[in-house]
Amino acid sequence: MVLKEQKVSKTVKRTILLNPGPSTTTETVKASLIQDDICHREEEFAQIVRGICDDLVKVVHGKSDYSAVLFAGSGTIIIDVALNSLVPDGKKVLVLNNGAYSQRGVDVCKYFRIPVIDMKIDILDTPDLALVEKTLKENPDIAVVFTAHQETGTGLLNPIREIGALSRKYKAIFVTDSTSTYGVMPMNVYDDNIDFCMASSQKGLNAFTGLSFIVGKTSEIEKTKDYQARSYYTNLWRQYDFFKKNKQMHFTPPVQIMYSLAQALKEHFAEGEQAKWKRFRDGYKVIREEMAKLGFKDILPEDKQTGLVVGILNPKDPNFDFNKIHDYLYEKGVTIYPGKIADLETFRVCNLGSLGPDDIRDAFKVLTDALKACGVALPVKY
Repeated sequence: MVLKEQKVSKTVKRTILLNPGPSTTTETVKASLIQDDICHREEEFAQIVRGICDDLVKVVHGKSDYSAVLFAGSGTIIIDVALNSLVPDGKKVLVLNNGAYSQRGVDVCKYFRIPVIDMKIDILDTPDLALVEKTLKENPDIAVVFTAHQETGTGLLNPIREIGALSRKYKAIFVTDSTSTYGVMPMNVYDDNIDFCMASSQKGLNAFTGLSFIVGKTSEIEKTKDYQARSYYTNLWRQYDFFKKNKQMHFTPPVQIMYSLAQALKEHFAEGEQAKWKRFRDGYKVIREEMAKLGFKDILPEDKQTGLVVGILNPKDPNFDFNKIHDYLYEKGVTIYPGKIADLETFRVCNLGSLGPDDIRDAFKVLTDALKACGVALPVKY
């Protein structure tokens, strides 16, 4: 029996996603998903993969001494990869922990039984660099320092350049989770003292979910060849070595997602790093203007924010119900996201993807309508 092919036609609406990923994509990135069926071992597809790896290094201004290694999975898979792969036996990890995403670094270490120093920092504050240096000096067995570039739960920006410099001074590898900043905020692995950074296809690069990657010093990856492997699938050396020999991912990649990432990278370079960053800075100005009109308060002072994720305190109004407001917005094609802070009631407005200032202004118009429909007094009260 031969299956009869059916034609599929669907109109795709554009949604304004103000959540922290996946992000709103362009029509051309959406269209790039429709490709001829192909085996991932074909040379034609391998060329796509090689081009992606080269471009991922280029995004952060790396040269031939840096390599990109790809894995199928969400961003957390790369935290797993980095921490289980870069720490030799008998060494430990220092995690600068000021939020849910740096906490994942602690959790990964515990799952793999890797010794970890969990330096807990107020979630609304950045690390004390003097304390970081003291800890590194007193613990010469620290092999890796890990923190988030932006804590996506709050929008807090960590001082990675300074942390990286201290890590280098004490001969530790500096790894930063840059999942929500990579491809948005200008980064330079040399100027910012980054040994390894990581991200996924669906946030700053504005493709689709399912592929994540790490960009790091090739020499440090190659050192891990003789380390005790803690994982079969999420082992950095195995994936890097297979790609080096075969120019392909070791295990089956998310093929269509790769095409979308290749297209998104073309659009990233076509827009230009500085122009793209200006678009997001302009979007952040609109967020602040619209928040002021509605009376909203954010959880961080402006000088500690990236402007890519804004945590907003829920107002003290009995009619404010996040779920009802979310659902009203969702019906109108706008998505907002709850906060990720245990003892504070917040929600987040994120400034990512293919959005511009006008999109954010339109979203706040819908939010204003939602607040009125729910009977929330405006401007909101605290």
